Amino acid sequence: MFYPSERALATSLLDAAAQNDSFPGLPRPRQQVLIAFAPNRAKFQEWAGPHAPEWGAALAFPESHRIVMQGRSSGSDAGNPRDVFRHELAHLALHEYLGDMPPRWFDEGYASYAAREWTRDDALATSLALALRGTPTLDELDEQFTAGSVTAQNAYALSYRAVTELAELDTASGLTRFMESWRTTGKLDRAVRETYGMTLADFEHRWAQRTRRRYGALALVGDATLIGLILMFAVFPLYLARRQRDRKRFAAMVAADEAADRAARESVLTELLRGDEASETGAEQRPEPPT
Repeated sequence: MFYPSERALATSLLDAAAQNDSFPGLPRPRQQVLIAFAPNRAKFQEWAGPHAPEWGAALAFPESHRIVMQGRSSGSDAGNPRDVFRHELAHLALHEYLGDMPPRWFDEGYASYAAREWTRDDALATSLALALRGTPTLDELDEQFTAGSVTAQNAYALSYRAVTELAELDTASGLTRFMESWRTTGKLDRAVRETYGMTLADFEHRWAQRTRRRYGALALVGDATLIGLILMFAVFPLYLARRQRDRKRFAAMVAADEAADRAARESVLTELLRGDEASETGAEQRPEPPT
C-alpha cells in the first residue's frame, strides 16, 4: 500500500525482497504481509500508533503481519531503505517460525543480523558506557530499547553482536540447528545447550567478555579523545583570560618601573640643580680680595 509519490521506492524494495526472500536459519516464509509506505512523518506516526519511537523509520507488527515504513520523506539518519525493509521482514519471518518465544534482544539482534547491518558495531566503538560499565545482561538489554535514542542504538548493536556470536559458534550450519531446537523444545536455554553445548548463562558471559574486550578499549580511546576536546574548549577560555591578566599585570609592572625610573631621574636632576644654585649663591656672597 503506497501513495503515488512512493511508487518507485515501494516497487524497488519489493523487487529486492523477492530476489532475497529467505532468512538465516529459517525456512522460507509463507505468510502474506501488508506493507504500508507512509508519504510523510505525520502519516507514519498515524499508521504506526502512539508507541512508535520518534527516531524510528519502520515498524513491524508480527501479530497482524504488517509493516509500516517511512517513504521518500525519511531523513538520511533512517539508514539504507533496503536494509531497513529487510530488517522488518526478518522480524515477521522470525515470528512466523518461533511465534512470541524470542525475547526482545534476540528479536532485534536477529533482524539486524539478517539485514547484515554491520555498521551497528560503530555504536559500540564509541560507547563510553561500554568502556566504563561493561556490557549489560541480556535481560537488561530488553529494557534499553525504550530508554532513549542513544541507549536504544547501543542495545541494537549489543543484540546484533549477541546473535552474531551465536551464529559463529556453529560454522557449519549457522543458526539452523539452533532455531530447529528452539522451535522443538520451546526453551531458549535448552536450545543453546543442545546446539552449542553450553548454558545460556555461559554464552552470556562469553558474549559480554568478548564484546568488552573487542570494543571497550576502542570506546575508551575514542571517548578519551572526545573528553580531551571538551576539556580543551573548557580550559582554553580560562587560559586566554589568565594570559590577559598576566599581560595587564606585566604592563602595570613595566609602567611602575618606568615611573620609578622617571622619579629617580627627576630626583637626581633636582639635586644637581640645587647644587648648582648653591654654588652660584656662594660665589655671589664671597667678598672680593683687595686690589
